[in-house]
Amino acid sequence: MSALSVILGLMGGLGLFLYGMQLMSDGLEKVAGAKMRSVLEFFTKNRFMGMLVGVVFTAIIQSSSATTVMVVSFVNSGLMDLMQAAGVIMGANIGTTVTSQLISFNLSEWAPMFIMIGVVMNSFCKNRKVVRFGEVVLGFGILFMGLSTMSGSMAVLKESPAITHLLGSLENHYLAILMGFVITAILQSSSATVGIVLLLASQGLLGIQICFFIILGCNMGSCVSALLASLGGKPDAKRAAWIHFLFNIAGSILILLVLTVALGPITGFIEQISGHNPAREVANAHTIIKIVEVIVLFPFIQWIVKLTYKIVPGREQAVEEEMRLEYIGEKNVFSPATAVFDATKELERMGYMAVENLKRAMAGLLDLDEAKIQEVYKVEKTIDFLNEAITDYLVALNQATIPVEDAQSIGGLFHVANDIERIGDHAENVADAAKMRIEQDLDMSAQARSSLTEMLDMVVKITVYALDMFSNNNQEHMQEILDLEDQVDEMERRLQQDHVDRLTRNECTPAAGMVYSDIVSGLERVSDHATNIAFSIAEEPES
Repeated sequence: MSALSVILGLMGGLGLFLYGMQLMSDGLEKVAGAKMRSVLEFFTKNRFMGMLVGVVFTAIIQSSSATTVMVVSFVNSGLMDLMQAAGVIMGANIGTTVTSQLISFNLSEWAPMFIMIGVVMNSFCKNRKVVRFGEVVLGFGILFMGLSTMSGSMAVLKESPAITHLLGSLENHYLAILMGFVITAILQSSSATVGIVLLLASQGLLGIQICFFIILGCNMGSCVSALLASLGGKPDAKRAAWIHFLFNIAGSILILLVLTVALGPITGFIEQISGHNPAREVANAHTIIKIVEVIVLFPFIQWIVKLTYKIVPGREQAVEEEMRLEYIGEKNVFSPATAVFDATKELERMGYMAVENLKRAMAGLLDLDEAKIQEVYKVEKTIDFLNEAITDYLVALNQATIPVEDAQSIGGLFHVANDIERIGDHAENVADAAKMRIEQDLDMSAQARSSLTEMLDMVVKITVYALDMFSNNNQEHMQEILDLEDQVDEMERRLQQDHVDRLTRNECTPAAGMVYSDIVSGLERVSDHATNIAFSIAEEPES
């Protein structure tokens, strides 16, 4: 076999391996992402439980990078604090070793069967979840087909004295660490790098001892994804990424010191428990290194978290009405499993902003406060900006790979964005009416003022309940929302009739009456929008 054929075989095998791993990871995230997110949120209140969940979660989705990026997104969204994130990140480091354990059992001869099953599930099944799971099976098969292709090419390399001498002469431990770091940083997957090392070792091209040091480099290289993911996030998101980096750096230094002192005995132990199988030796070394790192560093989580505050100084700033997105980050912070959650949090923020602006507009109307009126117009521009930005984000999500349950809710989120934007428009209408009162010196009776205040209180209450039901799936006030909606409708009819009676008795001017009537109608429509928000996701049909 020519050198070109060997190189192409290695490149093709690596491509299949990486694509299979990505397909499997994405498929698992689409099938289980939403449920796993709920599990992650529920069980991470305790650091130890968070670590166990991190192990299981990463073992399922086969990617510590994906888990860590997800954790960074959770921290950025306020779903998880740094102490909880630290536990999950440590667990993820153990969970990622499951991939190398699977690879070490050499299931390549079964790869065609997995590929065929995956293709059948993708091509002939109509159920979306079955199709997604078919992607997982297909990815699993492609992964091992890639391994088989690389293994065949490496077998040819073994016959080359130059290659055998080059790899066999690799004895510089620090160069091996650097090699592992660079390859993992490029491939964005420590599992892929360990898989390659495992194949080289199984072909006799790499000695087990030098593999230990390459694995240490993989540990550090795996941090690159999280550090990149945190760049567009808030300070705590950056700190979460640094927790991952500091843990792996400290753990790698610790293992390096141990290996320097007791490399021989450790090698003998690994060979004995692995039955002198090179592939199993690499996989077991990978797992043992990660477990030892977690056991030693877990008691020092608080110190690691405190150190991140030194590295990333500054406090979280509350940005209520600043014209920027608070929870939806740039492209480098995107995590499929938290994308819809982030959009929901951003819509919740936009919703409360609209409620406060409605209250501000009514205060400006009743008190003839020009400063509040101008503030309404300023905040309305921010609401319009958020509506456009969130809508663009949802359009992009509609074309992205996200969990099935989340994909089904996107239609409802579009409606929520529109309803909140309309509530903002009604606040602006009230501000316009306030300006008219000032410019035309329109009077408003005490009864009219009292009625508007009473109706506003009911509308604010139903809107707050609706936002809580939408963003937190809290159905505690569902019936109260329905009752309030009926009460607001009834009140609108009563107030409009009272208004007509006052006009008939010449107790108010037509101009003032028109302002009053428009505001009452507007508040009733805000109540309608609030009800739409409350039931937007609940009414979304399942497919």
